[in-house]
Amino acid sequence: MTSTTDRRDIVVGIDPVKNWHMALAWAADEAHLRGAGLRLVVAVPPQHDTQHVDGTPRHLAQRQAGTEALRTALAWAHTRQPDIETTSSLLDGFPAASLAALSNQAGLIVLGSRHLSRPEEFLSAGSLVVPVTAKAHCPVVVVGDAEHITQETPYLVVGVDGSESSRAALAWSFEEADLRRCALRAVAVWQPPVFTLHSGDTLFSAERRLLSETTAGWAEKYPDVRLTHEVSIGSPVETLADAAEHALAVVVGRRGRGGYSGMRVGSVVHGLLHRAHCPVITVPVG
Repeated sequence: MTSTTDRRDIVVGIDPVKNWHMALAWAADEAHLRGAGLRLVVAVPPQHDTQHVDGTPRHLAQRQAGTEALRTALAWAHTRQPDIETTSSLLDGFPAASLAALSNQAGLIVLGSRHLSRPEEFLSAGSLVVPVTAKAHCPVVVVGDAEHITQETPYLVVGVDGSESSRAALAWSFEEADLRRCALRAVAVWQPPVFTLHSGDTLFSAERRLLSETTAGWAEKYPDVRLTHEVSIGSPVETLADAAEHALAVVVGRRGRGGYSGMRVGSVVHGLLHRAHCPVITVPVG
């Protein structure tokens, strides 16, 4: 069964000083799957202190670099997927805030990973991943520097914990798996506080039942999606990252509304952005 997909534009943040090819390849292929448009965006920050330092030459150089990057990326996208409608925009504003604002009308935001350290991701003006993931109103996809290729049967991984945010991630994952004609692995993780649970214990069995019940309705709606259930004990970040080692992507829900620090993305999302090798897709509630 093919669902009614969201045909709003897929927005890609193009970094003029960083390799954008992998993120754009993922976004172009996704736009082709969804019959959506593709919008390439570069945002140029405003001048910091025009009263004491003449920042005009630097600002103009940044705009020129952005224009050239968009021209090159636009041609590359047309070569990758010639049948999709692709546009580009050079915006004035801070990149993270500009992309978060665009998420109100976008179907997806796609970013490349800069692999910043934790201090750098908060202090660097070029850091987009954490603030955009925290504040976006649509799903955000973070794609690594290398195209994820596997010899295994293609599959997606989705983290399920019974929360409203994970239910949103589950709904999105079933639609994506249906579009890609791939399998879906629904993974729940128990992290016991002080004692050890085993597979036969009551709480572990209850978690397995909850996972089965949570996915049941979606499995009926998407009967062509091959679904498997997995309940594990341990760290949610490590378990999901290990399960997604050869996945097309790992999908998780976002908790919180997106605070200034960006930590409102939640510890699991934040951990996967650093740990997972495949694309990480974060789905907000609603």
